[in-house]
Amino acid sequence: MNPLVAPESGQHGSAGRTALSVNLNKVALLRNTRHLGIPSVTRAATLVLEAGADGITVHPRPDERHIRAHDVHDVAALLKAWPGAEYNIEGNPLHNLMDFVRAVRPHQATFVPDTVGQFTSDHGWNLPADADVLRPLIDECHALGVRVSLFMDPEPAAMAHARAVGADRVELYTESYASAFGTPQEAELRARFAAAARAALAAGLGVNAGHDLNRDNLPSFLREVPGISEVSIGHALIADALEMGYTETIRAYQKAIRSAGHPA
Repeated sequence: MNPLVAPESGQHGSAGRTALSVNLNKVALLRNTRHLGIPSVTRAATLVLEAGADGITVHPRPDERHIRAHDVHDVAALLKAWPGAEYNIEGNPLHNLMDFVRAVRPHQATFVPDTVGQFTSDHGWNLPADADVLRPLIDECHALGVRVSLFMDPEPAAMAHARAVGADRVELYTESYASAFGTPQEAELRARFAAAARAALAAGLGVNAGHDLNRDNLPSFLREVPGISEVSIGHALIADALEMGYTETIRAYQKAIRSAGHPA
């Protein structure tokens, strides 16, 4: 069992607070355009943790177009010096994810139903249709002491199925909300996510959220959608860091979380 976070445990931030996990894929994507090793993924991890991030997320795809295998191991080694920070590894457990889970034993494995070479994650698991495929892999993660979160569309009826297959959490796929932000459809989309979160909580699941969340759309999402344990943010956060620096960016995102009534 992972000594830091058991599979069924709550968020890794302070009690009652939504935790901020920083996805470093875009740092690796920029690094991979040259052969100089810069910007450094582990340096970025250090800087965001020093600035107050609660954890690190990586999503190593099979083509290694951003996070590479050595990054997964390098970040794991780095986090040994940060016992309060959580390590979340995302990916398709039918591709390369499970090899990393077995080797590194992160605090959390987020199962994402990406195809090989997919541009970006764009849909959640189809439950109960995918249950027989997922159940043994979830069981294996639990045997390794790793919490499992399933990437899911905001469908309330699917949440009980996620719990039945053995998941500890769901990560609500928030692209539709982000796309609707600032439009007349925003309230409707927020209500859909709130209903999905309530269904997940009622089923005994923890609730994470991620995809296209940013400083602007995060506070209203957290105010209206109950029980969000963790948000995983990469693209927008790294884009902000190019202008503001890592330290000010993390402070800004934690301020956004606090503004939603989640005290840091």
